[in-house]
Amino acid sequence: MTTLTWLETDTPQSAMQARLGRWWRAGRRMLRNPAMLFGGLMLLLILVAAVAAPWLAGYDPNVPDSHARLLAPSAEHWLGTDQLGRDLWARLLYGTRPTLLIVLLVAVLSAPFGLAIGIVAGYFGGWVSAVLMRVTDIFMAFPRLVLALAFVAILGPGIVNAVLAIAITAWPPYARIARTEAQLIRKAEFIQAAKVAGIPSRSILFGHVLPLCIPSTVIRVTLDMAGIILTAAGLGFLGLGAQPPMSEWGAMVAAGRNYLFDQWWVAAVPGMAILLGSLAFNLLGDGLRDVLDPKHA
Repeated sequence: MTTLTWLETDTPQSAMQARLGRWWRAGRRMLRNPAMLFGGLMLLLILVAAVAAPWLAGYDPNVPDSHARLLAPSAEHWLGTDQLGRDLWARLLYGTRPTLLIVLLVAVLSAPFGLAIGIVAGYFGGWVSAVLMRVTDIFMAFPRLVLALAFVAILGPGIVNAVLAIAITAWPPYARIARTEAQLIRKAEFIQAAKVAGIPSRSILFGHVLPLCIPSTVIRVTLDMAGIILTAAGLGFLGLGAQPPMSEWGAMVAAGRNYLFDQWWVAAVPGMAILLGSLAFNLLGDGLRDVLDPKHA
């Protein structure tokens, strides 16, 4: 009888109104979070720089000019030039492309894999959880950059191999978070009711458990993007990421480390870009946690 009453009162219209109300409250919390707005604005500027680089650069980022080597910032070269006479403003703009590409591909590859491992381990428990979590612990036992270096050394340098190496090392935190949430969700009354109703485990996993684990995963992905930028920059600094003549922030820092005292801008410009990019994702992720996490609502 209770079930029939719930079905009669929870009409599609009321469900839609409740959903709109949640989005409205989430939007209001976003507007009241200046740090999140600042992070989102910085990220938007980075995206615009990546898309509009050919129109904003003014110079070809890969063409050297022996007569313009190591020039200080000026009206002609806003951020100066590097040791080959290439315009740093142009290289900075084009360098956003491989950085954002690596971040996007790593998130697309690692987050769904870690989420799937976590919800399976948390829902079924027992030996399934033990085996999957021990594999996860093995990957988490090594620092991410060290493990990424090991995989890149095996796969070889290049942006594709760098993406694969970082993705292989980035999935364990998502698995741990999803497992913890799945363990709590499987004890809920609506999950027990679904089991009693004979709904297959696959439908319960993808229809009930997975949607409830997605918000925390999205928050973790956003926060992890700063670490992905630093890892990608570290690989580029060591010459194992994007290869010349492609512009990449970590490789630009490596090229300027020999000129830190006299021509500081060669290394400072890409270093500041790495700092601002990491800060933007951190602020955005922290704001999303306040918006999407019920405990912060």
